[in-house]
Amino acid sequence: MNNYTKALSYYEKALAIQQQTLPSDDPDLALTYNNIGLVCDRMGNYPQALENFERVLAIQLKTLPPNHPDLATSYISIGVVHDRMGEYSKALPHNQRALAIQQQALPPNHPDTILSYISTGVAFDRVGNYSNALTYYEKALAVQQETLPPTHLDLAASYDRIGIVCNRTGDYPKALTCHKNALEIRQQALPPDHPNLVKSHNQIRAVWNKVNGHRKSLT
Repeated sequence: MNNYTKALSYYEKALAIQQQTLPSDDPDLALTYNNIGLVCDRMGNYPQALENFERVLAIQLKTLPPNHPDLATSYISIGVVHDRMGEYSKALPHNQRALAIQQQALPPNHPDTILSYISTGVAFDRVGNYSNALTYYEKALAVQQETLPPTHLDLAASYDRIGIVCNRTGDYPKALTCHKNALEIRQQALPPDHPNLVKSHNQIRAVWNKVNGHRKSLT
């Protein structure tokens, strides 16, 4: 925390100088606002992080083309902070706007779209819209499968997200398949005593508990 406090102090001093010497829409100001926002986010000061990310976006909207990838980055940053503050309905439109920009500005299945797909899926997941959450999680997974090695741990995380949603919606076979895929990746990529292997086994066990409970309710 002390290092973040020092970084914040330096950035705020730089900002004070820039505010006296630069136009209010100068890109260097946006960079400093962004740095302050990142530090505040890491310190857990989400309202101040949000304020600074919104200042970045305001400058970018004046100075960048409407489909510039940097705008997408700012929309994602704002969406992430809203999510951390529990403001899921506010996070969703920012994530969707970021994705719309990326889909116009980047080639199909560009790796930068992965975070947008996941963030949008998370926002839908938080508000209980599991169908849309699943759609976006699966889109993220599809891009990851094309751009990452088959034992990359981000793939395991995506399989788990899909598995959790499927477990909630009662699609137990698909949930089991996804969690088993995640376990298989972790078994290849992690040491045998890694806690994430325990996590995978627990998720598989949780699905089986649901399956067994469902079977008992039918007898």
